Amino acid sequence: MLLTIDSGNTNAVFAVYDGETRRGVWRASSDPRRTADEYAVWLTQLMALEGLTLKDITGAIIANVVPAARFSLRKLCNQYLGSEPLVIGEANVDLGIENRIDRPKSAGADRLVNAVAAHHLYGGPAIVIDFGTATNFDIVAADGAYEGGVIAPAAQHSVDALYRVAAQLPRVAIERPAKVIGKDTVPAMQSGIFWGYVGLIEGLVKRIKDEYGQEMKVIGTGGLAPIYAAATDAIEQVDQDLTLRGLTLIYRENQSL
Repeated sequence: MLLTIDSGNTNAVFAVYDGETRRGVWRASSDPRRTADEYAVWLTQLMALEGLTLKDITGAIIANVVPAARFSLRKLCNQYLGSEPLVIGEANVDLGIENRIDRPKSAGADRLVNAVAAHHLYGGPAIVIDFGTATNFDIVAADGAYEGGVIAPAAQHSVDALYRVAAQLPRVAIERPAKVIGKDTVPAMQSGIFWGYVGLIEGLVKRIKDEYGQEMKVIGTGGLAPIYAAATDAIEQVDQDLTLRGLTLIYRENQSL
């Protein structure tokens, strides 16, 4: 079985795949101070709920954007799984796509993995909108190459900023309000956050397509993808498992080399 690890700025997502079948997926808050031992205890307990053990794992692959967490994640695989993991971005890992940005090493591992998954599963050219710690718009060429994109603040950061800098504004949940015009403070804030980000999505998708000069598929992923996709035709497909599926694809391709 394969352990995939998507270690982001906010959460680290662990998933176990038995061939094409996902046997379990678990999330932990990203904390670079967490040790391999702590990961092992946490993961052992959660895997047991699904009838799995660490000994069932025969391979591992990691996409990590938190450099300080890499040591513990690699040690988890080495010490507790008896496996040397593939790590996205290292020279021995072939992504199977070209990276065409000006400084290829600066591309986030998750963005490259999403490009691989989008090309393989949906074709291209495509825009992948990843609603994570930031809202990333990543461009995938027709031949699968990663061609850069746009990085915008996440909607949650706008909520947090309003709460911090405005004394009389509360912290609100991100949800679709009944009307655009709010009749009280909370619905007015929710409208600004929700419909403001719908406007950002629609505006950036249009500008990207105009600049690219081709029709492009648009795939949404990440926690808020479903709620925003339901409010705009700019997002054609939602795939919550895009990064994890990309990791499994990359692992299998590298095993066959």
